[in-house]
Amino acid sequence: MRLAAGPGWTDVVAGLVGAAPAGPAGNRLVTVDGFSGAGKSTRARELADRLAAPLLEVEDLCPGWDGLARVPALARRGIGDPLAAGTTLRWTSWDWVHDRPGPERTLAPAPVVVLEGCGSGAAELAPVTALAIWVDAPADKRERRLRDRADWPGYAPFRDGWRRAEQELARSGGAPERAEVVLHG
Repeated sequence: MRLAAGPGWTDVVAGLVGAAPAGPAGNRLVTVDGFSGAGKSTRARELADRLAAPLLEVEDLCPGWDGLARVPALARRGIGDPLAAGTTLRWTSWDWVHDRPGPERTLAPAPVVVLEGCGSGAAELAPVTALAIWVDAPADKRERRLRDRADWPGYAPFRDGWRRAEQELARSGGAPERAEVVLHG
């Protein structure tokens, strides 16, 4: 399904989430994937608010600028599998300021959890995902958004490497093709 990120989109997606099969413990994981600058964070926040669901960010568990390829396995082990089993979600956060592992984080299983970020829609998470969303925007719009962000000066030196990593992860993980919803942000 293709949707524009205009008025009412969260109502449409909330209906899809409610109709999606729940995991063995009755919970649902919703992933919001896409390239940097596409609008994932904004759309995931809107959806999480609409669903009254906790919002988890891939950035919190991605192990540094060179760790994006590890995200699907880390998210599956710390978030997807525990949610499907109805147990506490548990992952090691990443301290981006000091470029090292941060404190362990936990979250009690909720009826719906929204996971946002590059790699959240990868194939490895598909068996534990109720609904996968891919947020899309033209490349020039994504780049403009990135350069307009307050954190651009810190991100800029890593942009090319991150772009290559997210493109490879999207290709190998198949998130754009597998998404049930493509949201034009």
